[in-house]
Amino acid sequence: MSKSIDQVDEKILSILREDSRTSFVEIARSVNLSEAAIRRRVSNLIKTGTISKFTIETNTGPQANAISLLSVNPSSPTSEISGKLRRMNGVDSIYEITGEYDIAVIVSGSNIAEINGTIDEIRKLSGIDDTNTVVVLKVVR
Repeated sequence: MSKSIDQVDEKILSILREDSRTSFVEIARSVNLSEAAIRRRVSNLIKTGTISKFTIETNTGPQANAISLLSVNPSSPTSEISGKLRRMNGVDSIYEITGEYDIAVIVSGSNIAEINGTIDEIRKLSGIDDTNTVVVLKVVR
């Protein structure tokens, strides 16, 4: 459902990626358009699926993260497994990938025990043949 986007849309997306709370007025100044034009463009980017959601990053205390690589049984559609993962607590991001594993999942929790619980739930999913999980030591931004 996505459409081709122009350089102005790319600039708007870049600004929103940096800080999704940037006001339409500020964006308008940056791209030399009216606030109404920015509002329309952002609305169109949402309608076409180019922008799928706005998120926030929180810093509410210690948080643990892990990356889990999953092998999916060939008889199980990878997209169905991804759909089940999307509904699980603790699963932040899901990537269908190429190589030895079929899916990479970013898991987060308030501590390692919480992450371990999520990984245990993932392993119980029908269609998962194998997992390989690494704990993230440090996030570099």
